[in-house]
Amino acid sequence: MSIVKDMSLAPSGRQKIQWVRDFMPALSGIEDRFRREKPFAGLTIAVSVHLEAKTANLGLVLREGGAEVYLTGCNPLSTQDDVAAAMAELGVETFGIHGVDMQGYEDLLAESLKCRPHLIVDDGGDLISLLSGKCAAYGDRLLGGCEETTTGIHRLYARERAGILPCPMMAVNDAKAKHYYDNKYGTGQSSWDAIMHTTNLMVAGKTVVVAGYGWCGKGIAMRAKGMGADVIVTEVDPFKALEATMENFRVMPMDEAAKYGDIFVTATGCKDVIVERHFQVMKHNAILCNSGHFDCEVDVAALGRLAEEHFPRRQNIEGFRLPDGRILNVLAEGRLVNLAAGNGHPAEIMDMSFAVQALSLEWMAKHAPALEKKVYNVPAEIDDQIGRVKLAAMGLAIDALTPEQEAYLTGWD
Repeated sequence: MSIVKDMSLAPSGRQKIQWVRDFMPALSGIEDRFRREKPFAGLTIAVSVHLEAKTANLGLVLREGGAEVYLTGCNPLSTQDDVAAAMAELGVETFGIHGVDMQGYEDLLAESLKCRPHLIVDDGGDLISLLSGKCAAYGDRLLGGCEETTTGIHRLYARERAGILPCPMMAVNDAKAKHYYDNKYGTGQSSWDAIMHTTNLMVAGKTVVVAGYGWCGKGIAMRAKGMGADVIVTEVDPFKALEATMENFRVMPMDEAAKYGDIFVTATGCKDVIVERHFQVMKHNAILCNSGHFDCEVDVAALGRLAEEHFPRRQNIEGFRLPDGRILNVLAEGRLVNLAAGNGHPAEIMDMSFAVQALSLEWMAKHAPALEKKVYNVPAEIDDQIGRVKLAAMGLAIDALTPEQEAYLTGWD
C-alpha cells in the first residue's frame, strides 16, 4: 500500500503530470506501442528516480506496457508530495515523502522493494545497494535493470569488478540520448533555474566556479557564460581541463579558485571537492551548491563545525557565519540543487532520457535470462531510434547515407 504525505494534494500532482505529458512526444509514442504490445505483461518493476512529474509519466508508460509498477524517489528533497499523491490515486503503488531523514528515506526504498521486482530502474545505485544487502531477500525474482546517472554507473562497475552485482544492468546514462542531451543541456538549464529562483540574484557579472568539466559541468559552465558570468573550471583530468581552456574558461585548482568565486557549483560525482581550507578563504556571501548526485561534494558538515552559527536565510538557503563574520550560503543542504531546490530537467529533456529507460527495460526483459551479471551499454539501435523520433517530433529532418556512401565509409579501398 502506498506511503505518501497527503492524498489531498493529488489534484495538484495530476495537473503537473498532465502538463509534462503534453511535452514528452517520444515517450508518448512508446506508450502507444506498449499499450498494444504489453511487453511487461506479468512483470513487476520498481522505479527509484527523482519522484516528480516526469518520472511519474515514465511510471504510467511502464504500466501501460503491462507492468505492475512500484514507484519511489532517489533523493528525499526531490520528492514532490503532490505528485506522489497523484500517482497513488492513479493506482501506482508509490512510496515517497519529501524531507524525510536518511533512515526514513531508506525505509521507503525498502518498502518499494517488497514487491520482489523482476526489473528495476535505479538512480544513484540505492536499489542495487539494498538488493545486495539488507533487502537481498526481495531480489529472488530479479532479472535486471537500468541505471540513470553517472554516479550510479560508477558503483555498478565497482560491483561488477568485485563480483557482487546481483543482476545484469543497463548503463542508461552512457547512451548518447542521455548524456549528450540530458547531462549537458538538462543540467545546464535546470541547475541555473534552481539557483536563480532560490537566490533571486544576478548571474551576469559574477565569478562562477564550476567543479568538474564532464557533461554536466560543461552544461553548467556554458549556461553561466551565456548569462554573462566569468567562469572558472576546476578539474582533475588534464584533457577535460584543456577542453575547458579551449572554450575560453579559466582553469585552476580549487585552492586558488576558492578565493575568487561568487557562486560555486560542483558536478564531479566525487566527495570532498570543497572542504574546510576552501571555506577559510572564500568571499563573504559566497554561494555554494551541488549538481552531483550525492551530498558529499561540498563538505557541509565541516562548514557547520567551522561556523559560529548557522541559520535559514531564504527557503533552501542556509547561512553559516564564520568567526571572522563572513557568511557562506549553502543551497539545498548541499544536495542536488536542480531537484532539491527546483523542478529538475525540462520535460523535453527527460522525454529522451526516459524513452531510453523504457526501451532499455523492454530490451532487458527480453534478453536478461541469457545475460551475465554485468553492466551493458544501451544498444545503438535504441539510441539512434530515440534520436530520430525526437527530431521528427521537433519537425526536423536529416540526411541519410546512400549505399555508395556507406560502402565508401566501411570499405578498405
